[in-house]
Amino acid sequence: MNKELIEAMDILEKEKEISKETLFEAIENSLLTACRNHFGKADNVTVSMNRETGDFKVVAEKEVVATPEEVEDDCLQIALEDALKYNKKAEVGGTVSVEIKSKEFGRIATQNAKNVILQKIREEERNVVYNQFYEKEKDVVTGIVQRYIGRNISIDLGKADAILNENEMVKGEVFKPTERIKVYILEVKNTTKGPRILVSRTHPDLVKRLFESEVAEIADGTVEIKAIAREAGSRTKMAVWSDNPNVDPVGACVGINGARVNAIVNDLKGEKIDIITWSDDPAVLIENALSPSNVVSVDVDTEEKSARVVVPDYQLSLAIGKEGQNARLAAKLTGYKIDIKSESQAAELQEELDFDDSFDDMDDSYDEYADEAADGAENYDGADDYADDNYDADSDEYADDGYDEADSDE
Repeated sequence: MNKELIEAMDILEKEKEISKETLFEAIENSLLTACRNHFGKADNVTVSMNRETGDFKVVAEKEVVATPEEVEDDCLQIALEDALKYNKKAEVGGTVSVEIKSKEFGRIATQNAKNVILQKIREEERNVVYNQFYEKEKDVVTGIVQRYIGRNISIDLGKADAILNENEMVKGEVFKPTERIKVYILEVKNTTKGPRILVSRTHPDLVKRLFESEVAEIADGTVEIKAIAREAGSRTKMAVWSDNPNVDPVGACVGINGARVNAIVNDLKGEKIDIITWSDDPAVLIENALSPSNVVSVDVDTEEKSARVVVPDYQLSLAIGKEGQNARLAAKLTGYKIDIKSESQAAELQEELDFDDSFDDMDDSYDEYADEAADGAENYDGADDYADDNYDADSDEYADDGYDEADSDE
């Protein structure tokens, strides 16, 4: 029994999580490689290992020929007199199994076999690490900051290192070596040098996963995160919902005295988090999304995916937020284009609309009057009674009454 070999396999299986079967296969392949290097070929060679004891056996199947002179290839053929030493029933034309002792291998063949085993172990180790982190893709892990590589950061995740690229960092965040941070695994790639892991601190799902790990009601499905809008490092808005009437979804996320949400805020280095209640009614959802501002009215156009919101005059700036952040996050969260007006602005706009309506009414009245005038013109028959009564082209009564050429003094 090869006790030392079995113990070594047990250690590798425990520490590297490489299965014994994989190691047995690696040893068998290495012995085949050694045979190929030593004899030049190994097509007729088989290797078997006892999984319990660790003992192995290398056997070559050789064709039996009558005399040594007929042997053309020692690796494939054997004379009858030699074959009878291995099998007393051997006969010409048949085959016999010849055991090959590993001690027969040369130094180079042995070294190559060793390299094959080591290479297989490294490959399996990389595959194990890759599979472990591939299962954690799109999830949150805790890592230790190692060093800056240019503008990127190398983070130790235990069995592998991850890269936090500059464009996945929160603007203004600075980390020190050995500092523990939580990151979101974006992608895991399998390369010849091991898994390449890309992580992020800006992804919206980072907040979602942190709440799933911190809030038990979210983890068990009692509370559901419906939507998240985030501007990393500054503010996040999150809409939550529960089908259990006895559960307050917002309160569950906030926790007693804000314990739960504060723990996540600390992980995000002070980023503000607004938690609102989700609603299937767009108007209610938009009103909730604009918190902490109060809303007077919401006019929603579902076809255009737009909404006009009226807020009190003194809360207009609060509704819009610093540099429009509150309105921008609300729009991202709801999926609606939101136009925010104060009550006075809405009133002025309404007056303009009323004036336009009145002007349109005047236009309509003028059009009716013009239509009536046109109807009157159509009823005119062209008979000019006054002209006919006062003027006769043949008699010229006006000229006769006022002037007579015969009575002229001249």
